[in-house]
Amino acid sequence: MTSSSPTVLVFGPYNGDGIAELEKRFTVRKLETRDLSGLSEAERAEVNAVAVAGHIPNSAIDALPHLEIIGHFGVGYDGVDAAHAATRGVAVTNTPDVLTEEVADTTLGLLLMTVRELGRAEEHARSGRWETDGAYPLTRFSLRGKTAGIMGLGRIGLAIAKRLEAFGVTIRYHNRSQRTDVTYGYDDTLEGLAKAVDILIVAAPGGASTEKAVNAAVLGALGSDGIFINIGRGSTVDEPALIEALEKGTIARAGLDVFADEPRIPEALRKLDNVVLLPHVASASRDTRRAMGQLVADNLSAWFAGDALPTTVPESDKAGLTQRKKS
Repeated sequence: MTSSSPTVLVFGPYNGDGIAELEKRFTVRKLETRDLSGLSEAERAEVNAVAVAGHIPNSAIDALPHLEIIGHFGVGYDGVDAAHAATRGVAVTNTPDVLTEEVADTTLGLLLMTVRELGRAEEHARSGRWETDGAYPLTRFSLRGKTAGIMGLGRIGLAIAKRLEAFGVTIRYHNRSQRTDVTYGYDDTLEGLAKAVDILIVAAPGGASTEKAVNAAVLGALGSDGIFINIGRGSTVDEPALIEALEKGTIARAGLDVFADEPRIPEALRKLDNVVLLPHVASASRDTRRAMGQLVADNLSAWFAGDALPTTVPESDKAGLTQRKKS
């Protein structure tokens, strides 16, 4: 793309297909680290947009004088202070919908791995222990007759619920407010939901409103036969309380795709045999990541064309940052 096109700063690690899509449309500058100190004042002034997967500090937003829009690669955008960006007149977009089905599929896979111990059973077969030690032990749990509670019945939560219904699982949920378009049982507290279900699934976004929402009391309510699944954000869980609950048998098992300090997973969690650990791969297929990169680029293209943005976040909507003003 010619130098006269808008300049997009790719801030930190970013999907390769996504970068290729941006390079078709814009002048792209890649910053492998999350530190602007390597850019001169003139280079910072050239930046019109940022594409980021994860965190961008407010100091970086403030240090780009001609920044107009941030395209976040992911549906959860808690790494971007969209309210602060709005005070600077900077729009923020994310990538909902395109990853919904993939994440829901992975959630069911993680749940089955956790309930039926499929990862450990596979290793039993691969290692030759089936031949030397006999059949893998019967698993303690099945999905038959279970009730699952979903924290966060948004796009992804609904897709998970539909899949669980096909397994004959009863659905309940907890949101900030009750939905009027579903017939699932509603609990107005997370602790109440945990007490009412066999399986607690977190599909909620991160941020201050959900910080450590799954705490010792919630895990205690889930109980010694309870199964905990998290594909939302690691910040929604009090991780030390979860480790203690797994160690002491307060809950039976857990399946986790997200953690409080990724990519670092506490040694205490890695040692436990009643937890399944995935390295944040819920949307990690190339098809889905390619679609996410396409949507980031589509948002930036729409902005610079003066068209309505396809997927703004609520903070930008509230500030009226849904379309670039005509000059």
